[in-house]
Amino acid sequence: MLPAWLRAAARRVLLAVAAGVAVGVGGVVAFALRDGLRTATEQVFALGALAFGVGLLGWSGSVMAGRGFENMQRYLDTGSDWTESDSRRAMSRVTGFGVGVMVAASVATAGL
Repeated sequence: MLPAWLRAAARRVLLAVAAGVAVGVGGVVAFALRDGLRTATEQVFALGALAFGVGLLGWSGSVMAGRGFENMQRYLDTGSDWTESDSRRAMSRVTGFGVGVMVAASVATAGL
């Protein structure tokens, strides 16, 4: 049996991957109508890779500097609710979304 925090994290990432697959399929169809299937899959895969990269970089930045930003906000009394754990959760969603888009584009490419 998986711990509750791991189930929640897996559910969060899997939902983001599913959303990414849906958007990726829609993107491939939309771009294919304009530019052809080959170009559409390349463009959609590139956009998915961009989201994946931003999410991965943001997640690692949250891990490395998150505590420092939390302390800075507390020291400056900014009144912000930003936390390192919230940022990691958001970035894991962005990363999962990018993976889903890339998977959809790859499956569409394999179908060529």
